[in-house]
Amino acid sequence: MHHSRTAALLALCFASLLCARSTLASDCGTVTIADMNWASAEFSAYLDKFILEHGYDCEVDIVAGDTVPTLTSMVEKAEPDIAPELWVNSAREAIDNAVADNKLLITVDVLTDGGEEGWWIPQYTAEKHGLKTVADVLAHPELFPAPEDKSRGGFYGCPSGWGCQPINNSLYTAFELDKAGFDMIDPGSAAGLSGAIAKAYEREQNWFGYYWAPTPVLGKYAMVKLDFEAPFDADNWHNCVASEDCDTPQKTRWIESRVHTAIVKSFADRAPAGVLDYLSKRAFKNADLNQVLAWMSEEQASGEDGAAYFLSQYADIWEAWVSKDVAEKIRAAR
Repeated sequence: MHHSRTAALLALCFASLLCARSTLASDCGTVTIADMNWASAEFSAYLDKFILEHGYDCEVDIVAGDTVPTLTSMVEKAEPDIAPELWVNSAREAIDNAVADNKLLITVDVLTDGGEEGWWIPQYTAEKHGLKTVADVLAHPELFPAPEDKSRGGFYGCPSGWGCQPINNSLYTAFELDKAGFDMIDPGSAAGLSGAIAKAYEREQNWFGYYWAPTPVLGKYAMVKLDFEAPFDADNWHNCVASEDCDTPQKTRWIESRVHTAIVKSFADRAPAGVLDYLSKRAFKNADLNQVLAWMSEEQASGEDGAAYFLSQYADIWEAWVSKDVAEKIRAAR
């Protein structure tokens, strides 16, 4: 009789544990995370996937994304749930409106140092020809022959669909690159843009175009960011340079780049507190992220591989983002 009662109690306890675990999982449910098409964003997406799955019992689906399409989908369709690395400046007005309309929540500055965007040339080009400013480069289109027309200079802009594309188009107009003899080149993709820099470096050729940090490319290749020699003009930037509908952009330096994690309001309302707490703390210093991205580049590793590497090598960083019991679950799952 006593044995039967004990067995029944154990069965009840086990059922309760299962129910508790089931309730915990359902509290989080299925989460969709945007995997943008550049290395740091892919890494962030898969890091969040691993931590949410193994630390908080979520079911995570990774969905392909890009700055503008993902933001549009989050605002209009409330999906995906999370955009781990949203470069705010490329769509500041849309993001501000979405936050004001209670459709989007910004949880953290992913890059504590801020991102770095601008126009770059190789260090060897800068040193050999004494080039420090955009004006210096524009005076010498012959140093940067365009692939399709060697009589013109070539400026590599952003791939189509990237939020920085209209910005580069506006600055191309403001700084009169066409008049200076430079054609705009669409690299087609992130790989096309980084590949163009790598190809130039391997042949010690000159190169001129847009790029950003943190990236393995700027860790691997010594590049010089050009001085725009113009003060930042907030009104011009927000109302014209960053817009696709302004025909009269004025010269300005690049805005300070903020990079946020954004989540849709419906996910914020249903997500367990621990998940929101994690998404409010998960942030990187550029130096640490550059190291991870450089490792990924050298090893030809995926974002998933990069996440595993980070969890293995940077425990002192990620364990500060989660509770001790969640950290134990993540360590056990690695």
